[in-house]
Amino acid sequence: MTRATSALIQVHASVFLFGLSGLFGKFLALPATVIVLGRTGFAALSLGLVLTLGQRSARLGTAKDRLGMVLLGALLAFHWVSFFLSIQLATVAVGLLTFSSFPVFVTVLEPLLFKTLWRWRDGAIAALVVLGVALAIPEYRLGSATTLGAVWGLLSGLSFALLQLLNKGYRQRYTAVAIAFYQNLFACLSLLVVTPIVGLTLTTGEIGLLLVLGVLCTALAHTLFIESLGKLRAQTASVISTLEPVYGIALAALLLREVPTLRTLVGGAVVLTTIIWASWLPQTTTKLG
Repeated sequence: MTRATSALIQVHASVFLFGLSGLFGKFLALPATVIVLGRTGFAALSLGLVLTLGQRSARLGTAKDRLGMVLLGALLAFHWVSFFLSIQLATVAVGLLTFSSFPVFVTVLEPLLFKTLWRWRDGAIAALVVLGVALAIPEYRLGSATTLGAVWGLLSGLSFALLQLLNKGYRQRYTAVAIAFYQNLFACLSLLVVTPIVGLTLTTGEIGLLLVLGVLCTALAHTLFIESLGKLRAQTASVISTLEPVYGIALAALLLREVPTLRTLVGGAVVLTTIIWASWLPQTTTKLG
């Protein structure tokens, strides 16, 4: 097996596991905060073990970086809590597709945060994704669970976009595994502050599902994706990553009998086609001034 083939298998496996993670919002009859607490706790333990066994340095250099990781950990916690709330209130399809709106938020926020030049094609991409998301939501009724789930999905996309943008500087100073370890650790600690766990009892099955979610669908998936980037073009990996909602929706239909409506499928197709098109465009960034 060639290195390129091995990398392709790694990235597809990681995206499949990321897509599978959405189903845990339905598998587990627990509050979203408890699900994320378990996910981040097991993920931090796993990533910490990887760093220890690999004897990789993960020390944060400055007090500013430590504070930044704490804040980004809290943002990661919000991202995943909103993601699972979206799926619990609506469906796996709605949750995954509204979360997939994050490129729109990146497009809007990047010029504001980093003073990059706004391009007309960015606006066109954002408009098409908004159209796709609007189609993917099966109903618009104030107060309905589906509409509320879609709102939480959009908030999940917004928080993920902020994470992507704010992590840029850290990637130049720390490894991706170290960043993931600290952010999962601080996400877990931040949830411990706000999640009442006194009297919380979990069954063996629930602990097992949380273990799978934290170790396989978070720590392992993240490691496989990062490993694949060493052998694949980032553009290729980003295009494959758009399959996350496809895998998730297919698994939900197979395992949960959640068959999306035709309107949701059309909206999802618009979103995914637009993101794939955007991924293949020349990736250049121009600073203002």
